[in-house]
Amino acid sequence: MHTTLRQILALRPCYDPREPSEGRPALLPADWPLDANIRLTQIIEKAPFEDALWCLRCWPERASLWRHYAVDCAERVNHLLKDPRSLTALDVARRHADGTATDDELAAAWAAAVTAAAWDAARAAARAAAVTAARAAAVTAADWDAAWDAAWDAAWVAERAWQKARLIELVSGGEWSPVNGDKK
Repeated sequence: MHTTLRQILALRPCYDPREPSEGRPALLPADWPLDANIRLTQIIEKAPFEDALWCLRCWPERASLWRHYAVDCAERVNHLLKDPRSLTALDVARRHADGTATDDELAAAWAAAVTAAAWDAARAAARAAAVTAARAAAVTAADWDAAWDAAWDAAWVAERAWQKARLIELVSGGEWSPVNGDKK
């Protein structure tokens, strides 16, 4: 899969990919021709990942694949979803990407999942407060905060690595299986 700088610029990015910006390296050399091909894998490997995800808009004909990819990412935290409405929303999102669920069904599942997420967040906050209180008795707040930050950072890096690898697999010719998201 490729695009061109002209196609990327037509989508009005917040910065020119030929110039470094806000700590981002330049994605392309300053003299990159407007109509030269750029592989999506090159963008994924070189650009900050959020920017690579933004570039998926260059391939609107692949919207179903991007939706499946988003559900793949969300399903990685199924074990954290306690409310069945959240799991149902993922199922409906997957079916919507396949064309077997309507926009109305997706909107209803989304609204139910938002309500479920609010309850899940309230429960998680209550649990976190209890855990924090218990840990405070055993370690100083600074130690706990540092440990939490380190664990969060490690988890974030690992998850982004999985997301990047999965996206590269999909755009490098991995066939899509709507049943499990794996290559056939």
